[in-house]
Amino acid sequence: MKYSVATQGRVFVLRLEDGEIVHEVIEKFATDQKIEAASLIILGGADDGSKLVVGPKEDRGVPVEAMKTELTNVHEVTGTGTLFRDENGVPLLHMHLACGRENRTTTGCIREGVKVWQVMEVVIHELVGSSAKRVLEEPLGFKLLQP
Repeated sequence: MKYSVATQGRVFVLRLEDGEIVHEVIEKFATDQKIEAASLIILGGADDGSKLVVGPKEDRGVPVEAMKTELTNVHEVTGTGTLFRDENGVPLLHMHLACGRENRTTTGCIREGVKVWQVMEVVIHELVGSSAKRVLEEPLGFKLLQP
């Protein structure tokens, strides 16, 4: 385990609008507001055609080959995530959503592009004083959190 310490900074409440791509809007907001690190919660609706990463094809396969899925129809969503800057200072959101419709739920990472259906509500809790960054780690090829 690795860790660092941070304190709570500002709290932002966002309403994402119909058709916006979740990670793009949040990462731009983080740039505009100079947010270095944050934790996030989100809820609302994901539109038809939203894409999720739903796991690796092999448990321990390297390089990691992602399994992806596309939502058919609108889904209710709830999720949580973290935002940290990479070694180049670019804010990167890592968020997973549980997306449900009727009696079926699909859970995955939003990185492929989740599109807002009507509205999503986001609460961003800024973390201040953290030295944590996302750093590329091989052989996985992911930018992983380095607290």
